[in-house]
Amino acid sequence: MANTSSAKKAARQMIRRTEVNKSRRTRVKSEVRSVEEAISSGDRAKALAALAVVEPILVRTAQKGVMHKKTASRKVSRLTQRVKAMSA
Repeated sequence: MANTSSAKKAARQMIRRTEVNKSRRTRVKSEVRSVEEAISSGDRAKALAALAVVEPILVRTAQKGVMHKKTASRKVSRLTQRVKAMSA
């Protein structure tokens, strides 16, 4: 357990940050799932709308350090590619 007051404060902050990061991670997964469901249902308009919602969320999550920048970029790229393939 933490001994100094600064270490105790750091432990409290870590608990709060963990909760925030957990909720951000959950939101990303939910939004990505909504795009994937729209793709699997074959509804291109719905998929495009969901993609427009999920892209800024992924970028913001990467900026906050919850996920790596390139991971977010890769996810956006792959989802965009799959939505684009629906029209072909």
